[in-house]
Amino acid sequence: MNNLLDEYALVSPLRHSNNWLKLIVVAAGVLGGVSAASPVTPLFIAVCMGFAAVVLAKVPVKFYLKLIALPLGFAATGSIVILFFFGTGYEIASIDALGYHLAIRSQGLNMAVLVMARTLSGMCCLFFLALSTPMVELFSVLKTSRVPDVLIELSMLIYRYIFVLLEVAVSIKFAQTVRLGYKDFLSSLHSTAMLAGTLFIRSWEQGERLYIAMDSRCYDGKLAMFSYKKPVKAFELILTSIYVISIIAISFATKNISIV
Repeated sequence: MNNLLDEYALVSPLRHSNNWLKLIVVAAGVLGGVSAASPVTPLFIAVCMGFAAVVLAKVPVKFYLKLIALPLGFAATGSIVILFFFGTGYEIASIDALGYHLAIRSQGLNMAVLVMARTLSGMCCLFFLALSTPMVELFSVLKTSRVPDVLIELSMLIYRYIFVLLEVAVSIKFAQTVRLGYKDFLSSLHSTAMLAGTLFIRSWEQGERLYIAMDSRCYDGKLAMFSYKKPVKAFELILTSIYVISIIAISFATKNISIV
Protein backbone atom coordinates (compact mmCIF):
# COMPACT_ATOMS: atom_id res chain seq x y z
CA MET A 1 0.00 0.00 0.00
CA ASN A 2 3.02 2.32 0.32
CA ASN A 3 3.31 3.39 -3.31
CA LEU A 4 -0.34 3.41 -4.33
CA LEU A 5 -0.67 7.19 -4.62
CA ASP A 6 2.41 7.51 -6.79
CA GLU A 7 1.40 4.45 -8.82
CA TYR A 8 -1.97 6.00 -9.64
CA ALA A 9 -0.24 9.29 -10.48
CA LEU A 10 2.21 7.54 -12.81
CA VAL A 11 -0.55 5.89 -14.85
CA SER A 12 -2.99 8.82 -14.70
CA PRO A 13 -3.96 10.44 -18.01
CA LEU A 14 -3.61 13.82 -16.26
CA ARG A 15 0.07 13.15 -15.67
CA HIS A 16 0.75 14.55 -19.13
CA SER A 17 -1.10 17.80 -18.38
CA ASN A 18 0.83 20.93 -17.49
CA ASN A 19 1.91 20.84 -13.84
CA TRP A 20 1.52 24.57 -13.34
CA LEU A 21 -2.04 24.40 -14.60
CA LYS A 22 -2.85 21.65 -12.09
CA LEU A 23 -1.26 23.70 -9.32
CA ILE A 24 -3.44 26.68 -10.28
CA VAL A 25 -6.53 24.46 -10.13
CA VAL A 26 -5.56 23.14 -6.69
CA ALA A 27 -4.57 26.57 -5.35
CA ALA A 28 -7.85 28.10 -6.53
CA GLY A 29 -9.78 25.27 -4.89
CA VAL A 30 -7.93 25.50 -1.58
CA LEU A 31 -8.15 29.31 -1.38
CA GLY A 32 -11.78 29.32 -2.49
CA GLY A 33 -12.75 26.66 0.05
CA VAL A 34 -10.94 28.27 2.97
CA SER A 35 -12.26 31.77 2.28
CA ALA A 36 -15.86 30.68 1.60
CA ALA A 37 -18.48 32.04 3.99
CA SER A 38 -20.99 29.27 3.27
CA PRO A 39 -20.59 25.50 2.73
CA VAL A 40 -21.91 25.70 -0.84
CA THR A 41 -18.62 26.77 -2.40
CA PRO A 42 -16.44 24.15 -0.63
CA LEU A 43 -18.92 21.42 -1.55
CA PHE A 44 -18.85 22.57 -5.18
CA ILE A 45 -15.05 22.42 -5.14
CA ALA A 46 -15.10 18.95 -3.55
CA VAL A 47 -17.49 17.64 -6.20
CA CYS A 48 -15.38 19.10 -9.03
CA MET A 49 -12.12 17.71 -7.63
CA GLY A 50 -13.70 14.32 -6.94
CA PHE A 51 -15.08 14.21 -10.48
CA ALA A 52 -11.68 15.15 -11.90
CA ALA A 53 -9.90 12.49 -9.83
CA VAL A 54 -12.34 9.69 -10.63
CA VAL A 55 -13.31 10.48 -14.24
CA LEU A 56 -10.31 12.37 -15.64
CA ALA A 57 -7.50 10.82 -13.57
CA LYS A 58 -9.10 7.33 -13.74
CA VAL A 59 -8.88 6.64 -10.00
CA PRO A 60 -11.19 3.81 -8.86
CA VAL A 61 -14.17 5.13 -6.93
CA LYS A 62 -13.79 2.58 -4.12
CA PHE A 63 -10.15 3.48 -3.55
CA TYR A 64 -10.92 7.21 -3.66
CA LEU A 65 -13.67 6.91 -1.06
CA LYS A 66 -11.37 4.89 1.22
CA LEU A 67 -8.70 7.53 0.77
CA ILE A 68 -10.85 10.40 2.01
CA ALA A 69 -12.67 8.39 4.69
CA LEU A 70 -9.95 8.51 7.37
CA PRO A 71 -9.16 12.27 7.32
CA LEU A 72 -12.86 13.02 6.92
CA GLY A 73 -13.61 10.95 10.02
CA PHE A 74 -10.98 12.93 11.94
CA ALA A 75 -12.58 16.19 10.77
CA ALA A 76 -16.02 14.89 11.77
CA THR A 77 -14.77 14.39 15.33
CA GLY A 78 -13.72 18.03 15.54
CA SER A 79 -16.99 19.15 13.98
CA ILE A 80 -18.96 17.29 16.67
CA VAL A 81 -17.05 19.23 19.34
CA ILE A 82 -17.86 22.50 17.53
CA LEU A 83 -21.48 21.42 17.18
CA PHE A 84 -22.08 21.02 20.91
CA PHE A 85 -19.65 23.43 22.56
CA PHE A 86 -19.38 26.45 20.25
CA GLY A 87 -21.74 28.99 18.79
CA THR A 88 -24.76 30.90 19.95
CA GLY A 89 -28.28 31.41 18.63
CA TYR A 90 -31.49 29.55 19.23
CA GLU A 91 -31.46 25.97 20.42
CA ILE A 92 -32.17 23.32 17.78
CA ALA A 93 -31.76 20.13 19.81
CA SER A 94 -30.32 19.11 23.16
CA ILE A 95 -29.40 16.08 25.22
CA ASP A 96 -28.60 15.54 28.89
CA ALA A 97 -25.61 13.30 29.58
CA LEU A 98 -23.81 12.71 32.89
CA GLY A 99 -25.41 15.75 34.43
CA TYR A 100 -24.44 18.08 31.56
CA HIS A 101 -26.85 19.82 29.22
CA LEU A 102 -25.50 19.66 25.67
CA ALA A 103 -27.31 21.80 23.14
CA ILE A 104 -26.97 22.23 19.39
CA ARG A 105 -27.42 25.88 18.52
CA SER A 106 -27.92 27.50 15.14
CA GLN A 107 -24.53 29.19 14.93
CA GLY A 108 -22.74 26.07 16.13
CA LEU A 109 -24.47 23.96 13.48
CA ASN A 110 -23.55 26.41 10.72
CA MET A 111 -19.95 26.51 11.93
CA ALA A 112 -19.66 22.70 12.13
CA VAL A 113 -21.06 22.20 8.62
CA LEU A 114 -18.77 24.91 7.23
CA VAL A 115 -15.70 23.31 8.85
CA MET A 116 -16.62 19.91 7.42
CA ALA A 117 -17.20 21.37 3.96
CA ARG A 118 -13.90 23.28 4.02
CA THR A 119 -12.01 20.19 5.18
CA LEU A 120 -13.59 18.04 2.45
CA SER A 121 -12.76 20.55 -0.28
CA GLY A 122 -9.15 20.90 0.87
CA MET A 123 -8.66 17.12 1.02
CA CYS A 124 -10.17 16.61 -2.42
CA CYS A 125 -7.88 19.29 -3.89
CA LEU A 126 -4.73 17.79 -2.39
CA PHE A 127 -5.71 14.23 -3.29
CA PHE A 128 -6.37 15.35 -6.87
CA LEU A 129 -2.84 16.72 -7.06
CA ALA A 130 -1.33 13.62 -5.43
CA LEU A 131 -3.25 11.24 -7.71
CA SER A 132 -2.46 13.08 -10.95
CA THR A 133 1.12 14.31 -10.46
CA PRO A 134 4.08 12.12 -9.40
CA MET A 135 6.26 13.49 -6.63
CA VAL A 136 9.28 13.63 -8.95
CA GLU A 137 7.49 16.16 -11.13
CA LEU A 138 6.43 18.20 -8.11
CA PHE A 139 10.07 18.39 -7.07
CA SER A 140 10.87 19.58 -10.58
CA VAL A 141 8.24 22.32 -10.26
CA LEU A 142 9.78 23.40 -6.95
CA LYS A 143 13.19 23.60 -8.61
CA THR A 144 11.77 25.72 -11.42
CA SER A 145 10.22 27.98 -8.77
CA ARG A 146 13.74 28.65 -7.47
CA VAL A 147 13.16 27.01 -4.11
CA PRO A 148 16.58 26.49 -2.45
CA ASP A 149 18.24 23.31 -3.70
CA VAL A 150 18.99 22.08 -0.20
CA LEU A 151 15.28 22.00 0.68
CA ILE A 152 14.35 20.16 -2.52
CA GLU A 153 17.10 17.57 -2.14
CA LEU A 154 16.29 16.97 1.52
CA SER A 155 12.63 16.52 0.58
CA MET A 156 13.57 14.05 -2.16
CA LEU A 157 15.76 11.99 0.14
CA ILE A 158 13.19 12.01 2.94
CA TYR A 159 10.42 10.96 0.54
CA ARG A 160 12.57 8.14 -0.87
CA TYR A 161 13.65 6.73 2.47
CA ILE A 162 10.21 6.88 4.05
CA PHE A 163 9.30 3.90 1.90
CA VAL A 164 12.62 2.17 2.55
CA LEU A 165 12.08 2.35 6.30
CA LEU A 166 8.43 1.31 5.93
CA GLU A 167 9.51 -1.77 4.04
CA VAL A 168 12.05 -2.61 6.75
CA ALA A 169 9.44 -2.04 9.46
CA VAL A 170 6.92 -4.33 7.73
CA SER A 171 9.53 -7.07 7.35
CA ILE A 172 10.60 -6.86 10.99
CA LYS A 173 7.02 -6.83 12.25
CA PHE A 174 6.15 -9.84 10.12
CA ALA A 175 9.13 -11.72 11.54
CA GLN A 176 8.08 -10.76 15.07
CA THR A 177 4.48 -11.82 14.43
CA VAL A 178 5.35 -15.33 13.22
CA ARG A 179 7.47 -15.71 16.38
CA LEU A 180 4.46 -14.77 18.56
CA GLY A 181 5.90 -11.38 19.36
CA TYR A 182 2.42 -9.87 19.63
CA LYS A 183 0.61 -12.68 21.44
CA ASP A 184 -0.29 -10.49 24.45
CA PHE A 185 -0.02 -6.92 25.66
CA LEU A 186 3.41 -7.19 27.32
CA SER A 187 4.86 -9.03 24.35
CA SER A 188 3.47 -6.36 22.06
CA LEU A 189 5.11 -3.59 24.09
CA HIS A 190 8.45 -5.41 24.06
CA SER A 191 8.25 -6.13 20.32
CA THR A 192 7.26 -2.53 19.52
CA ALA A 193 10.20 -1.20 21.53
CA MET A 194 12.57 -3.56 19.71
CA LEU A 195 11.06 -2.53 16.37
CA ALA A 196 11.57 1.18 17.12
CA GLY A 197 15.16 0.62 18.25
CA THR A 198 16.00 -1.47 15.22
CA LEU A 199 14.49 1.11 12.88
CA PHE A 200 16.59 3.85 14.46
CA ILE A 201 19.78 1.83 14.01
CA ARG A 202 18.85 0.86 10.42
CA SER A 203 18.07 4.47 9.51
CA TRP A 204 21.43 5.59 10.94
CA GLU A 205 23.27 2.90 8.98
CA GLN A 206 21.35 3.72 5.80
CA GLY A 207 22.26 7.38 6.17
CA GLU A 208 25.94 6.49 6.46
CA ARG A 209 25.74 4.29 3.35
CA LEU A 210 23.95 7.02 1.44
CA TYR A 211 26.61 9.59 2.34
CA ILE A 212 29.42 7.28 1.24
CA ALA A 213 27.61 6.40 -2.01
CA MET A 214 26.96 10.05 -2.91
CA ASP A 215 30.47 11.11 -1.94
CA SER A 216 32.03 8.37 -4.08
CA ARG A 217 30.01 9.64 -7.06
CA CYS A 218 31.44 13.16 -6.72
CA TYR A 219 28.33 14.71 -5.22
CA ASP A 220 28.80 18.48 -5.40
CA GLY A 221 25.68 19.60 -3.53
CA LYS A 222 23.18 19.36 -6.39
CA LEU A 223 21.11 16.46 -7.67
CA ALA A 224 20.31 16.41 -11.37
CA MET A 225 16.59 16.46 -12.12
CA PHE A 226 14.92 15.65 -15.42
CA SER A 227 11.97 17.73 -16.58
CA TYR A 228 10.24 18.24 -19.88
CA LYS A 229 7.81 20.83 -21.15
CA LYS A 230 4.10 20.08 -21.17
CA PRO A 231 2.17 22.52 -23.36
CA VAL A 232 -1.17 23.84 -22.11
CA LYS A 233 -4.00 22.72 -24.34
CA ALA A 234 -6.79 25.14 -25.23
CA PHE A 235 -9.47 22.84 -23.81
CA GLU A 236 -7.64 22.56 -20.49
CA LEU A 237 -7.19 26.33 -20.28
CA ILE A 238 -10.89 26.96 -21.00
CA LEU A 239 -11.98 24.34 -18.46
CA THR A 240 -9.69 25.80 -15.80
CA SER A 241 -10.97 29.31 -16.47
CA ILE A 242 -14.58 28.17 -16.16
CA TYR A 243 -13.72 26.38 -12.90
CA VAL A 244 -12.04 29.42 -11.32
CA ILE A 245 -14.77 31.81 -12.46
CA SER A 246 -17.43 29.43 -11.11
CA ILE A 247 -15.74 29.35 -7.70
CA ILE A 248 -15.67 33.15 -7.53
CA ALA A 249 -19.28 33.50 -8.73
CA ILE A 250 -20.67 30.85 -6.38
CA SER A 251 -18.70 32.29 -3.47
CA PHE A 252 -20.23 35.75 -3.94
CA ALA A 253 -23.72 34.44 -4.70
CA THR A 254 -23.91 32.18 -1.62
CA LYS A 255 -21.96 34.21 0.97
CA ASN A 256 -25.12 34.86 3.04
CA ILE A 257 -26.51 31.33 2.83
CA SER A 258 -26.56 29.27 6.02
CA ILE A 259 -27.98 25.91 7.09
CA VAL A 260 -30.37 27.36 9.68
